[in-house]
Amino acid sequence: MPTAAFTNLGCKVNQYEIERIAESFEAHGFTVTDFRSQADVYVINSCSVTADADRKSRYMARRAAREHPGSKVVVTGCFAQLAIDTSEEVDGAALLVPNSEKMRTVAHVMNAFPDLMQYSSSPAMVDPIAVFPESAPAGLIAIDASGAGPAALHRTRAVLKIQDGCEYFCAFCSIPFTRNTMASRPFEHVLAEARLLAERGAREVVVTGVCVGAYGPETGSGGARLADVLTAVADVPGIDRVRLSSVQPVEIPDEIIMAMASHPSIAPHLHLSLQSGDDTILKRMNRPYDTAFFSEIADKLRVHMPQIGLTTDLIVGFPGETEELFENTLAYARKMRFARTHVFRYSPRQRTAAELLKDDVHPEEKERRHRALTAVCVESQRAFAAEHIGQTVSVLTEARGAQDGWLSGYTGNYVRVQFEARGAKRGEIVRVTLTDVLVDGDAFGMKQETISQ
Repeated sequence: MPTAAFTNLGCKVNQYEIERIAESFEAHGFTVTDFRSQADVYVINSCSVTADADRKSRYMARRAAREHPGSKVVVTGCFAQLAIDTSEEVDGAALLVPNSEKMRTVAHVMNAFPDLMQYSSSPAMVDPIAVFPESAPAGLIAIDASGAGPAALHRTRAVLKIQDGCEYFCAFCSIPFTRNTMASRPFEHVLAEARLLAERGAREVVVTGVCVGAYGPETGSGGARLADVLTAVADVPGIDRVRLSSVQPVEIPDEIIMAMASHPSIAPHLHLSLQSGDDTILKRMNRPYDTAFFSEIADKLRVHMPQIGLTTDLIVGFPGETEELFENTLAYARKMRFARTHVFRYSPRQRTAAELLKDDVHPEEKERRHRALTAVCVESQRAFAAEHIGQTVSVLTEARGAQDGWLSGYTGNYVRVQFEARGAKRGEIVRVTLTDVLVDGDAFGMKQETISQ
């Protein structure tokens, strides 16, 4: 039986997709193994959101080919799509699969390398399991008549992709070129998978998409909108928490705010992608809002959910960002009190509008601004965590903590908590009384009780 290994770079959408791809390989007779182990096929789900993501994608392909010279290295995802579009040869890759065919990767592999199946005891099915959005009337994941599903579904926090495609064309971003078909997954398929995830032990479901706020009947949902998905998934028995993934500030209507504020199982957390705290730069970035609009949305969310955690992305060194404009972003970041922030250095992306602009911020200056803004954002993160000192909060335990005998996990409003395990296990929701804030911005506390297993 042939073996296949998988690795992923990038966003939660990519995370969801690589798991579905692995399941389709398993259903077609492959044994799925760890990416560090010997395998016949290595599948890399690549990312191209930054130049660093491109570099990592190239590196993963080269390394897999170098360490396993007799194996087939297959690259799909956004970097693979850009490489196909620009006729770039990817060193080490035996096969590039475009984004539009990503969910048919197993079929492309079997068609390109038919000898892989000669020792398999399973029939070589050329038509793979259809998964949203490329085909799929079923929209589900390798489910047989008994309801059994692949082992990959057994996880405490699960990602549920409901939408694909982007049409914003922000000046710095290549995603509209690599994921250019707007599609919403049918509502009944979303709910069917949510129920399956609950059956397989998922306690938290992260609802995601490339532009998840664009989910709706105009692109295939069958009538439902995002607020309907959030409340319906939150009502699935066995799911304790539903979290909405990254969303555009212009995609937060009142119905979503009301759904989040009124349903106890919808996490009071939103990742609103800001990108800059200066209106001049936002306009150059072709972002569809200004800082006043962003503040208005944030204020409304905090009125209805005082404990909400607002997280964001910020870019430093975009073309035309003077020291004064950067200082505006620093000041705005302080004002907004974000619970957590991802800070990026600008890097030109192929085919984007910003690629035509002069990259006029020196790399050393980008690095300095990155450090300065990161310092502000870490202090904001620490301040947000400190607001919870003395409170007893619910934490979904997901990983080992920073020290032996500790575990870590997140609250509903996205405070990362470290605590002494005291008998707790991964996958449980426990009550923890917060007592301190660590240097990196995580909260620390003492376990009180286990409330869900």
